Amino acid sequence: MSDLLTTQEYKSIAAGLSLPHQAFIDGSFRSAISGKTFATTNPATGADLTQIAACDAADVDVAVEKARDAFEDGRWSRLHPSARKEVLIKLAKLIKRNARELAVMESLDSGKTIFDCETVDVPETIHCLIWHAELIDKIYDQTAPASDDHLAMILREPVGVVGLVLPWNFPLLMLAWKIGPALAAGCSVVVKPAEETSLTALRIAELAMEAGIPAGVFNVVTGSGPDVGEPLGRHPDVDMVSFTGSTATGRRFLSYSGESNLKEVTLEMGGKNPAIVMADAENLDRVAAHIVNGAFWNMGENCSASSRLIVAREIKDALIDKIIAHAREWPMGDPLDPANRIGALVSQAHFDKVCSYLDGSQRILLGGTAENGFVEPTILEVPADAKAWREEIFGPVLSVTTVDTMDQAVALANDTEYGLAASVFSSNIKQALRAARAIRAGTVTVNSFGEGDSATPFGGYKQSGFGGRDNGIHAHDQYTQIKTLWIDLSDDADEAVS
Repeated sequence: MSDLLTTQEYKSIAAGLSLPHQAFIDGSFRSAISGKTFATTNPATGADLTQIAACDAADVDVAVEKARDAFEDGRWSRLHPSARKEVLIKLAKLIKRNARELAVMESLDSGKTIFDCETVDVPETIHCLIWHAELIDKIYDQTAPASDDHLAMILREPVGVVGLVLPWNFPLLMLAWKIGPALAAGCSVVVKPAEETSLTALRIAELAMEAGIPAGVFNVVTGSGPDVGEPLGRHPDVDMVSFTGSTATGRRFLSYSGESNLKEVTLEMGGKNPAIVMADAENLDRVAAHIVNGAFWNMGENCSASSRLIVAREIKDALIDKIIAHAREWPMGDPLDPANRIGALVSQAHFDKVCSYLDGSQRILLGGTAENGFVEPTILEVPADAKAWREEIFGPVLSVTTVDTMDQAVALANDTEYGLAASVFSSNIKQALRAARAIRAGTVTVNSFGEGDSATPFGGYKQSGFGGRDNGIHAHDQYTQIKTLWIDLSDDADEAVS
């Protein structure tokens, strides 16, 4: 992607956008059957962007029916793998061609900074789709050991019609994490974007048709969780649901499955992720930069955010000084100003929730100011039983506590219902790796903050995840069924029976 534009140039792009506002079903945009709509709002200004189709169970039924028809007639599911790869790569190229439009649309709809949309979300979306597209014709089926008179084959087949339920914090990138492996496997999908952030999913669906994905294969049904998410989760003709969002909502999808057709369910949910910094950590300035990125990237609206800092007592003050210095290099303000690193929280309801943790009862080391949808990077020093320490805030709030030993740090890191991500900083690599092995989390980084990349599986332990992983080859597992073919090669009927 080319260099960033000026604020005025981004505002000019925003003013010229044609925003999608209807559901996308069976290859075309259409209004909700009820005719109802809801407003999608710019979190940074409070202004309504457009009215989106407020779909309900009737629209879900139509989308699932069209997805089922497409799956059963094989227009995509039985297409040669190399042909599916070609179409998905074309989609990635179309996204690249429209990257700036998508970045501005994402920023307007979510409050994310244009800096993040341009440098992270859109490029990573493109990379993710290409990665899964290239994998399509490189995952081989298997044979199993058998006698001379038998052949055992293990085949992967697409699971069928899949419901993909997206979060509002990374609307575009989480869409790619799900449609990449789902479409690569040959599934038909019904996407339910978050009510707060529907725009880019609708635009991608339009680009998918242009790329050559057949009608009915890629559907987007917009609306609320109760009106769209629940009917999708309960639908008897949906074979699998992949959900990213809160743990509370994830539990509901397990209930929907159990109360309907026992559809496969994969959940990627919350986190309260620790970053352990021991006294022997090298280059505290570099450590501080990683902590700031982990805690405040995307306004802390990130399930893998480093929201708990567990630091050796003897270096706490020195590290906090450096963290504060780096945090002050993250300006907050208009998301369309590329100089800003902190934008607006996604909604008034979420802003109110984050603000509830800034009640003045904690020792505030940095920030604490919140106004008009914006919360500045905040550091709280709290005990390990504090509400801010234990609950997922999902905002730019870093809670800090001290320890004396690595054993204490690991025990504190594991003292949570979550287990999504963690970080360990230590120059003693054996100590760091032992700690990484002992922490019960799906991704543990050593001397850095990160989530891995497209090749590494992402998901969590405990109440952070269920049923599978996003990213990597492992992501394809959740969108396929495994079938055994047992073939009798014997000529003798008696031997065959025996």
